[in-house]
Amino acid sequence: MSISVGDRLPDATLLRFGENGPEQVPLAQKLRGRKVVMFGLPGAFTRTCDATHLPSFIRTRAAMADKGVEEVICVAVNDPFVMAAWGETSGATAAGIAMLGDPAATFTRAIGLDFSVPAIGLLDRCQRFALMAEDGIVKVLNLEEEGGACKLTVGEELLEKL
Repeated sequence: MSISVGDRLPDATLLRFGENGPEQVPLAQKLRGRKVVMFGLPGAFTRTCDATHLPSFIRTRAAMADKGVEEVICVAVNDPFVMAAWGETSGATAAGIAMLGDPAATFTRAIGLDFSVPAIGLLDRCQRFALMAEDGIVKVLNLEEEGGACKLTVGEELLEKL
């Protein structure tokens, strides 16, 4: 069963690449008392994620801040090294988007949005989602209805609901 509006996001530990290497990021601490946007996608540097999904949040980051969003977090089932490289090459880090890895898909499974397509090398990946949470409670949630699509989960669609 996947996460729904009204649910509390699980207390998972994600990873980021910090000044001294990989760092643990307790999600509950990032969410406590804050209005946060989080979006998940199948993987760094994958075609649609790189060309459509991530850029939509780079474009809308400032407008989300204007609506009181304190942080925008990108989550993918990748290691923190890859997430850091993707954040740098895409401009997401410069735009103020936190690039967090969920390398063992622990968070992804906890929210019920994991999937695999072995034929194309995607194992235990994250389905596309975009949400806004206040104090860790999901207030707005967009999920893609069809595999391979990236329409309902782009930054512009979420921004309209904030």
